[in-house]
Amino acid sequence: MAFIDMKRNEIQAKLVYYGPGRGGKTTNVLHIHKTMSRQICGKIVTIDTKGDRTLFFDFLPLSIGKVMGLSVRIQLYTVPGQVLYNDTRKLVLRGVDGVVFVADSLKVQQQQNIESLRNLVENLKDEKISVHDIPLVLQYNKRDLASSSIPILSHDEMEHDLNRDLGVPSFPASALKGDGVYETLREVSKKMIRRVTHKLRDGNY
Repeated sequence: MAFIDMKRNEIQAKLVYYGPGRGGKTTNVLHIHKTMSRQICGKIVTIDTKGDRTLFFDFLPLSIGKVMGLSVRIQLYTVPGQVLYNDTRKLVLRGVDGVVFVADSLKVQQQQNIESLRNLVENLKDEKISVHDIPLVLQYNKRDLASSSIPILSHDEMEHDLNRDLGVPSFPASALKGDGVYETLREVSKKMIRRVTHKLRDGNY
């Protein structure tokens, strides 16, 4: 849940990048941090686990302006993708305001995508949050591999597997090249800020 810091006159909102292991969550966040101005971007923090990582940094998206006189600071987190770190994933999801689900386009990862999304739904439910209520955007990563000999899922297959029941915005991407990274971030940020604004106006903060 977004936090209002009256000393800084800003709203702090939490965005979590979720998805299967090695799907591109970390690559997304590292690309954003690397290419974003240091004036609006905080220092990145890495929490290493065996064979996986959790990342965190915050930034102030100046182009968004103010919401009811308050600046908006978005905190970006990634969760570890491996199943054995589910307790860490639950911890990172606590207080979440928006989610980017990064799916892996590799055909061999099809079932892992489905299971990871199911895990997201379950972990949100534990936090008393419906996946249909929270600002959510899907990203289909590694689309650049379509021109290689590596078998990848078609866009339609990924929509059927992951977005058939959700009907949320989805973006093709290559996080390694930076394609689709900011488009994804912009869309989920807009959805988050719209939700925070409605809650502020309704007096729910």
